[in-house]
Amino acid sequence: MHTQPKRPVIQIDNLVKAFADQTVLQGLSLTVNQGEILALLGPNGAGKTTTINCLLGFLSPDKGRISVAGYCPQENAALVRQQLAYIPEQVALYPRLSGLENLAYFSKVAGVKVADSDFRALLEIVSLPNHAMDKPVSGYSKGMRQKVGIAIALAKKAKVLILDEPTSGLDPSASHEFSQLIQRLARQGVAILMATHDLFRAQEDAHRVAIINKGQLVDTLSYQQLQETQLEAHYLKHIKVGA
Repeated sequence: MHTQPKRPVIQIDNLVKAFADQTVLQGLSLTVNQGEILALLGPNGAGKTTTINCLLGFLSPDKGRISVAGYCPQENAALVRQQLAYIPEQVALYPRLSGLENLAYFSKVAGVKVADSDFRALLEIVSLPNHAMDKPVSGYSKGMRQKVGIAIALAKKAKVLILDEPTSGLDPSASHEFSQLIQRLARQGVAILMATHDLFRAQEDAHRVAIINKGQLVDTLSYQQLQETQLEAHYLKHIKVGA
């Protein structure tokens, strides 16, 4: 299931970000390699969203360096967007358009040339039911919307996938399907950063887990360590619940 990670695709070095008098990230350093799934764990307010926003180029760090597929998001936003696909907790699609129409539209916006006949094949790859492809996404479940999001990432041949709470609100079957999808992408060489509270999926899917608290990296676990660790107890020990 798990492939050997290769070269670094996401690199975060000593990232510092403050808002007013609050320092949200305090020298955070992370790496995600080609073909690797890194699960980013931490309580609310730990800095996960700020980290993602810096990677996406929405925020500029006060100190430190970021590289996504060899480019700085703040200096080369367009080039980073070509390499990266972001799937938020709620995938933003046009509700009146079908899954196929959304896929075609967002692929065009991304400047990706895909033959019309290939859009349906992409949705088949992500296991969107055939009967749903031509129906408005207003009737889609969260899992179905995510599949369209993954299909958009496939269409643009993204080298980096950033996921924000991807399994929240999914039933066990949909969560398992999503797990299989991202594992397949990792095997194809995509670097995946998954910010999540889902400790079960983190332990099942990730090559490595990084735990952050109060803007700092407090621990990392390798794949081997994950197999030997009770992740929930380990996580709670590090974030010092109630402290």
